[in-house]
Amino acid sequence: MKESLKFDCSKIFHFANESEVGALSTQAHEAFKALREGTCPGNDFLGWMDLPVQMTEAEIADIGKTAADLRTRTQVMVVIGIGGSYLGARAVIEALSNSFHYYGPASMKVIFAGHNISEDYYHELEAYLQDKEFGICVVSKSGTTTEPAIAFRLLRELLEQKVGRDEAGRRIVAITDASKGALRTLADREGYKTFVIPDNVGGRFSVLTPVGLLPIAIAGFDIRELLKGAAEMRVQCMEREGNIAMEYAMARTTLYRKGYVVELLANFHPKLHYMTEWWKQLYGESEGKEHKGIFPAGVDFTTDLHSMGQYIQDGRRMLMETVISVGRAEHEVVIPHDGDNLDKLNFLAGKRVDEVNKMAELGTRLAHVDGGVPNMQIFLPALNAFYLGQLIYFFELACGISGNLLRVNAFDQPGVEAYKNNMFALLDKPGYEEASKAIKEKLKV
Repeated sequence: MKESLKFDCSKIFHFANESEVGALSTQAHEAFKALREGTCPGNDFLGWMDLPVQMTEAEIADIGKTAADLRTRTQVMVVIGIGGSYLGARAVIEALSNSFHYYGPASMKVIFAGHNISEDYYHELEAYLQDKEFGICVVSKSGTTTEPAIAFRLLRELLEQKVGRDEAGRRIVAITDASKGALRTLADREGYKTFVIPDNVGGRFSVLTPVGLLPIAIAGFDIRELLKGAAEMRVQCMEREGNIAMEYAMARTTLYRKGYVVELLANFHPKLHYMTEWWKQLYGESEGKEHKGIFPAGVDFTTDLHSMGQYIQDGRRMLMETVISVGRAEHEVVIPHDGDNLDKLNFLAGKRVDEVNKMAELGTRLAHVDGGVPNMQIFLPALNAFYLGQLIYFFELACGISGNLLRVNAFDQPGVEAYKNNMFALLDKPGYEEASKAIKEKLKV
């Protein structure tokens, strides 16, 4: 049997004793029960809970076949999406890829668009794609979300100009609603290959649907192992004693109620940067309701110890820290001996770089606890698809429990419409005439 992801919150007992965490136990079990039984707010968006075991072999094979076909037709796949429509896929791809894969001659590159509205970005992207055999994976429930819709309009035109409408149709895959919306209408008209975003799975919980699985498969990684890891974590938390997702939810909620309102997700492996970005959306969009919630932030160590380290160590005591530790490095690099020893580092000669990194991690955790920062640890035995699947499901389940403990609907996001309404009014979108007038009057003040 494989090792499993582990969670340790023992170091928070400097800041909240076990009885304080234990006092939440009944509430946490009720929060978890509400998820399992589908009685919590947002219960029409709980489809993610069973995704790892409900994905059929036929569905997995279809994703694999589509990915293989696209890999033979293209050098570059552009994944168009924003928020949960791209962050999960990017998190897994970046975690499993060679750190310098974008710069090398690898046969397949997966790049991203539709997550910003930068004119320079799109000019440079179009220039990059001019001499590339590329395809498009567009992810949008409606097909009308501004950022991805602009990107798809631009890149679809470029692709059709390069290879013609028929071949472009073979290189475009739409992941969208089963029956309605602008993208579904276009995909049916043009004959694009499509996959469905389940109605009962919100974007930030969608990485284990085709939204995440197809781009990950196109990049060449094993989606079966990803799903297997998630399924194992589901069993561990749902069917065995010791629900570590509940433990994490209880620990962070206890600290939040004691005034620790910012959670730093820290890693000591640069490939986990986008996992942090995905986690930030998952928790920020799920918990940030009714003027409540822990603010999710991320740091990449040891890099950020030389920028944010001072504040974390000695700044305002409102921070808690969750560290993702990776057990086994994939490669071995040994520090050489230097005859001059000008840098005074010969005491490290013969040691692996990973040993130095792990002592930096341990030293940092001890220093931050001593400095007043509660510290939790998530341990991944290795950085591979199986353990990333475990990590994804662990975070998703803990997020649902945390949202219920906070007494908010963890599965909606009403606040994200405010900027859109202002933007549409300022751009004079039809139907926004009154709002446009009001906002322009406000800007005169």
